[in-house]
Amino acid sequence: MEADGDPGEEEMKSGRIWAVLALSLMVWSCADKQAPLGTRENPIKLYFTPSSDAENITTNSREFIDFLEKETGYVFESGIPTSYIAVVEAFGAHRADIAVMNSFGYLLANQKYGAQARLKAIRYGRTHYNGMIIARADSDINTLEDLKGKTIAFTDSSSTSGYLFPIKLLKERDIEPGQVVFAMKHDNVVTMVYQGQVDAGACFYSPPDENGRIRDAREKVLVQFPDVEEQVKILMISDDIVNDPFVFRKELPAELVDKVIAAIGKFLESPQGKESFKATYNFEGVIPATDADYEGLRQMIQLNEIDPASMLKK
Repeated sequence: MEADGDPGEEEMKSGRIWAVLALSLMVWSCADKQAPLGTRENPIKLYFTPSSDAENITTNSREFIDFLEKETGYVFESGIPTSYIAVVEAFGAHRADIAVMNSFGYLLANQKYGAQARLKAIRYGRTHYNGMIIARADSDINTLEDLKGKTIAFTDSSSTSGYLFPIKLLKERDIEPGQVVFAMKHDNVVTMVYQGQVDAGACFYSPPDENGRIRDAREKVLVQFPDVEEQVKILMISDDIVNDPFVFRKELPAELVDKVIAAIGKFLESPQGKESFKATYNFEGVIPATDADYEGLRQMIQLNEIDPASMLKK
């Protein structure tokens, strides 16, 4: 018969094992615990929608990020996803804390992840803009009805001015395109129409300035195509669309949100801020926004039986 072990020795061994386990759990817990948001180890992630050239956005966003860091004391990290939908998904994965979004993209982020619009842009003294459908001036396309069976370029399937509002104009008239192309950016759409790669296109519209200078999407290609206004005509302008919002992830601390909002406003009140955002998004400034500002757009989407959440990648 084997002798029993010493109870005291067994207890000591057991105690050492539990001590090692407890220490390991503490180490794992500390390693798993994320650094405070806004620190170098965990910067505030600010995304910009890819509505224009990524290099242009990157160049003009650098001084914005520098200003925010100096003004708030937080560390920021910026990103430019490849599509509007990618910005929305970044909120769901906590890869985005703040984003400059298009209006429909905001509805997606709000419906799916509870993100909140806190500021909206002012462009040319207005808080709204429009979509438009364009064609070459020398084409035989003079009305929307002439687009039946034609090739049409849109920007992105979640773009309000570059798809949703223009496609609504077509659907109301039972106009079925022959082929649809997504060019991703507004200037790409104008270029494709100008060069005759497509029959027509959809992009954003803002009215001319007091001197008659165009301020719609055609303005983005004036350097490459100085005669774009004469060569590309507007077939129709859509209903009003609320301007782009600054969107904040719902879990962000209130103090952080307030400090960042104040800093954004201060930057856009400065000459360098106005110049930077005008070059990037044609923003002149921002004013406070709430989710209620986008209710009209939400109702339009519901009436057209569009489910924003269904447009997220599976």
